[in-house]
Amino acid sequence: MALAMQKRNNVRLPPEVNRVLYVRNLPYKITSDEMYDIFGKYGAIRQIRVGNTPETRGTAFVVYEDIFDAKNACDHLSGFNVCNRYLVVLYYQSTKAFKRLDVDKKQDELDQMKAKYNINSDDLRK
Repeated sequence: MALAMQKRNNVRLPPEVNRVLYVRNLPYKITSDEMYDIFGKYGAIRQIRVGNTPETRGTAFVVYEDIFDAKNACDHLSGFNVCNRYLVVLYYQSTKAFKRLDVDKKQDELDQMKAKYNINSDDLRK
């Protein structure tokens, strides 16, 4: 066991690998229990959140206790068939998830600055 753990610590994982998986293309009627049955085979799970709004239906977040279990699940369950739907399993990337929000926020800030200093976009093109 000690040798296995030592070997595991020396493994360099790609930077995108993390304990949180983002799952898409799930059947809309899938339950949390069914998700635990599917994903629990690969290791201890801290949390599963199944999307329940019109925008998030068919998606879920699966959080593993161990990063190697998450990698194993991602490797094996991507393309897995559930009710004639092939799962898309990705590593959750917070930078991508919030990038759009950041762009919108920056645009708002820019618009406020233009208004504050009475700058018109047409003035900038001259």
